[in-house]
Amino acid sequence: MSWTVLHFIGIISYAASGAFVALEAEFSFIGVYALGLTTAFGGAMVRNFIIGVPVSELWVHSIILTVLMTLTIIVILPQNWINHWKRWSLFFDSIGLSSFALQGAMSAKESFSDDLGVMILASMFTGIGGGMIRDIIAARKPLALKEEIHAILTILCAICIWLGWNTPLQLTLIVLLVIALRMSAIHYQWRLHLPCHHKKE
Repeated sequence: MSWTVLHFIGIISYAASGAFVALEAEFSFIGVYALGLTTAFGGAMVRNFIIGVPVSELWVHSIILTVLMTLTIIVILPQNWINHWKRWSLFFDSIGLSSFALQGAMSAKESFSDDLGVMILASMFTGIGGGMIRDIIAARKPLALKEEIHAILTILCAICIWLGWNTPLQLTLIVLLVIALRMSAIHYQWRLHLPCHHKKE
């Protein structure tokens, strides 16, 4: 799995995730496009700002066209098809999280060599930034702030890239591992048992 493949997988997955959240919030088709675009590009914009890369580099014609085509398909599909695919929204979100977190770490490594701290920040903001903006616009509690697993998995992605695990096979395995851990955490409601989580009697 190359950088280009990672980028397109993440973009399509997060665009679909944003669109499904917009439909759940009963937004108009304009809202579907707005939330899909925000989710797809929000995290990358924050990342580029942090590592000093021009945001204009995100505006690649083929990528924007891919996002718009994805959102258009979702808008014109029959409602019963949409209801079926909305069940997979968390799965799409997990794909976007893994691929974008890896992209963020790889971008930071190109700009700052092996600075693990910057790689973790870039991975975290790229992986969860778009989803957080999406949830805030949709008046939902951001999943990334409710579940520690989001941040932990982005850190895991950054460490893997820092260790030099960037061959196509290694990237594919990391994506699959992150998806499996994220979906398992949601299903089994894994949480870190910290003192701040204990409610006072």
